[in-house]
Amino acid sequence: MFALFRNINLTRTVTPSSFRGTKADIFSPGTGKALILCSDSRSLCRSLTRECSGSRFNVPPSAEFVARVSGIPTMAKLPYQETADGLDAAFIGVPIDTGTSNRPGARFGPRQIRTESALLRAYNSGTRAAPYESVMVADIGDVNVNVYDLKDTCKRIREAYRKILATGCIPLTMGGDHTIAYPILQAVAEKHGPVGLIHVDAHADTSDVVLGEKIGHGTPFRRCVEEGLLDCKRVVQIGLRGTGYSPDSYEWSRAQGFRVVQVEECWFKSLAPLMAEVRTQMGSGPVYLSFDIDALDPGFAPGTGTPEIAGLTPIQGVEIIRGCRGLNLVGCDLVEVSPPYDTTGNTALTGANLLFEMLCVLPKTKYY
Repeated sequence: MFALFRNINLTRTVTPSSFRGTKADIFSPGTGKALILCSDSRSLCRSLTRECSGSRFNVPPSAEFVARVSGIPTMAKLPYQETADGLDAAFIGVPIDTGTSNRPGARFGPRQIRTESALLRAYNSGTRAAPYESVMVADIGDVNVNVYDLKDTCKRIREAYRKILATGCIPLTMGGDHTIAYPILQAVAEKHGPVGLIHVDAHADTSDVVLGEKIGHGTPFRRCVEEGLLDCKRVVQIGLRGTGYSPDSYEWSRAQGFRVVQVEECWFKSLAPLMAEVRTQMGSGPVYLSFDIDALDPGFAPGTGTPEIAGLTPIQGVEIIRGCRGLNLVGCDLVEVSPPYDTTGNTALTGANLLFEMLCVLPKTKYY
């Protein structure tokens, strides 16, 4: 049950509802005594005069009536529920940095993204998307990771996502380091078969062994290919850059059939034409979107573990995600936000906005 905010000038006639999943009130100006958020259809609000809203979908409280700094910091101030039951989509955190090779701190990424997400509003002014009028979504908390054992954490992630996907829910994941993409894609491929992948990153993450280990944030997509989790002809990697250990750091990716779009191909231009080509490449099959925040230039997103100069702009990041509209997206992630290196909070704020953009391009989303 979420907080009861008292003495707010609101009014609404509310009747009991029996809709699936969680409920959140919809707010309108007026006069009244209380504002209530309700946890789910099995619970009645603790009020003598009001019960759960009749809205079919969860709707975050508007900052016009509820201060952003108040309440429990869930993603976008959505209701929290313990499982994905009854949801079309769910925000979920995977708070690990055990697979990180450089700066730590990504284990705190989900928490900080949630905090900064209080600035988000209900509609996408750029695309006129209305996700809260069309998609049942909630925050379902974090995977209970094992910060002492990366292999056990991967097992826990895989099992958690099997349960989420079994409900028909699309997971929108807050990382955590990029290791998490491997066990998530194991669960996704179990349900959907080999999937297309739109991978936005400074790094290819296709190393074989690093310091004697096969599992880490530099290896997930090599493992995915080895296990047949990806439809390699429907994989694109965008924004790759930086120094390497060989003259062609992306030779292995190309040999698998991946389309590799190095950052030099992205400089000084809109990526909307690129995404038109990507949509053709992906076709109608299931697609997973994995977005490492270090794809963006560290001047825009310094709070990350392995920054590389000369990266994408936030505008280009938004163009990539908006360019996924119409695809059969079955899951998305935003990873590698490291709050200790994010002194202004802008990296986490950017991550929160990119996750909202992902919600806005899911298959069921309504547009005005």
